[in-house]
Amino acid sequence: MVKVDDYEVKEGLYYSKDYLWVEVEDGKAKIGITDYAQKQLRDILYTELPEPGEDVTKGEPFGTVESAKTVSDLIAPLTGVVEEVNSAVLDNPGLINEDPYGEGWLIVITPTKLDEELKELMDFEAAVKWHEELVKG
Repeated sequence: MVKVDDYEVKEGLYYSKDYLWVEVEDGKAKIGITDYAQKQLRDILYTELPEPGEDVTKGEPFGTVESAKTVSDLIAPLTGVVEEVNSAVLDNPGLINEDPYGEGWLIVITPTKLDEELKELMDFEAAVKWHEELVKG
């Protein structure tokens, strides 16, 4: 884990410019919100996520997070089929704030265009540079 200003960037993940992270393991992709995004949103009060079996399409909304400040669309970083939804986050959305890269994950999908779409995401080094640009304003 590297800190850029007050924001953590975790190694071994891919990142989208829509403030989501992707962890690829055994042909599945776990997706969550970055530390930067959860700190910008502040206290997350509600989360709406798709059901298992639903399709998600890269670049399209697949759910929302609501804070006292705003409601934000979650934009899919990959295309695929939802395999698992983190029910703990539905019951306690604050987990996203407490542990965005761990217990606060959102969904697991089986990606259908993984090799092609992964190239469009940022790796760890690129994500660190991007976060450095974000904090500069």
